[in-house]
Amino acid sequence: MALDKDAAKEVIVEKLTKKSKTKSKFYLKDFYAFFPEEKPRAVKNIVNALVKDEVLEYWSSGSTTMIGLKGMGKQAGAEGEE
Repeated sequence: MALDKDAAKEVIVEKLTKKSKTKSKFYLKDFYAFFPEEKPRAVKNIVNALVKDEVLEYWSSGSTTMIGLKGMGKQAGAEGEE
């Protein structure tokens, strides 16, 4: 089944908003669980589109890269990034 990009974006933002009370950063593989019937490449493309639209942002510790809602989490204000 082809992934409807707009609907998928809404699902991702909704799920991350609900989980933001306990967790602010997610691995890319966490997004695959939102759409188990889809290929990882299709989900990755949706995530990249949300990053491009500045809804999500990448965060790197140097050894791993995580993804979260833009402006959410402890590091958002501490790093002084705009």
